[in-house]
Amino acid sequence: MIPEADATWLPGTPAPLVRSLAAGEMPDEAGEAALLPIAGFAGTVTAFALGNGVEATLLKGRLRSVTEERPAARLTFAGPREAVLETVQTLAESLPLLPPRAALAEEARALMRAEPLRPRRLGPPVLDPALDVEQALVLALGHLTEVLLWHAPAAHAGTTPEGVHQMRVAMRRLRSLLRVFRPACDGAALRDFDAGLKALAQLLGPARDWDVWLGGLGADLAAALPEEPRIAALLRAGRDRREAAYAALRPALDGAALRRIAWAAVALAVSRPWRADTAAPEPDRRDLNLPDFAAGVLDKRWKRLERAGPEIAALPDAEFHALRIEAKRMRYAAELFAPLWGRRKARRFLSRLSKVQDAFGLANDAVVAHGLMSSLAANGGGKLAWATGVAEGWSLAKARRARKQAAKAWDALLVGGIYWNQ
Repeated sequence: MIPEADATWLPGTPAPLVRSLAAGEMPDEAGEAALLPIAGFAGTVTAFALGNGVEATLLKGRLRSVTEERPAARLTFAGPREAVLETVQTLAESLPLLPPRAALAEEARALMRAEPLRPRRLGPPVLDPALDVEQALVLALGHLTEVLLWHAPAAHAGTTPEGVHQMRVAMRRLRSLLRVFRPACDGAALRDFDAGLKALAQLLGPARDWDVWLGGLGADLAAALPEEPRIAALLRAGRDRREAAYAALRPALDGAALRRIAWAAVALAVSRPWRADTAAPEPDRRDLNLPDFAAGVLDKRWKRLERAGPEIAALPDAEFHALRIEAKRMRYAAELFAPLWGRRKARRFLSRLSKVQDAFGLANDAVVAHGLMSSLAANGGGKLAWATGVAEGWSLAKARRARKQAAKAWDALLVGGIYWNQ
């Protein structure tokens, strides 16, 4: 099997899409070299009817290389589109059904080489200017859903902060995507999908907050006061809270919450329910030229961002926080649409905007740290009062420095200008 060069992936399909080689056919990549089997699959195929015209086929067996083997399975459905979607969503409420993370061919390659699976999609989607608005939404929806699912096992394990962090980034990109395309594609199904993302994001939040605190402020305190037992006790309490946050997250990743999101994304991409929603925007907006639509979205977000003016260092906390949120929204939209214009200009703009957002994030860490430390102090019976006070003071000092960094980065962003409509 070899990959199709330009196959478009939709969530729920075993991408990358592949085609079988005909008898005697050699892929161009092989040149004059002979093809050698590196792994194989042996198992059974069972077909059964599920009602409403839906049939399921279960492929179950084992992948084998020369020295290793492991179980593998695939469940596929066939029948009327809406009936299949309804059946899968119903089954996923009680069965661990998720789109596959890799094709069986990739699983075999990884088994043979004793390597991890290679991700098919990471980062933001790459949009083609030739797509219409609706096509761009569907492509990005599938891409980001796959990225979200790819990072879920690492988030579940919790051995490093990266899994939860990348899941949150994927969810933020997904939620930003829905808002960006709302003027053209909207409706109850998209709003429900957004609500599901928000609910899962709220479970990821505490785990991420403790990861950031332990890796940032907590690490700074440990380095500055390595022999102080009260700081050591604070760090132990923080690690305990982190473990509790991950323990609270795992049932959602194991249970139906994540599966609902995955199959809702499939249903959105395949059925496009916004077309039949009477409350949705006018249909002709879905057929707009994508660069023109994107420029309109980016212009509106840029104007909202510019309203803050050049002097932001002394903004009240509430206004500073609101500007941070606007900068984040601007970045996700600018990142999404960057491939539609010159990559060099887009990279420069995103680099400047990233520095602004990073500085805003450092300042916001003080707000988050205040909540975390207040929680520890309240439940520590006074034993952690000194250490939490030191931690809050430290974070406030960093926040003030971050405001100055943000003001400097903000000036560079305003002077640098935009990359679209140029």
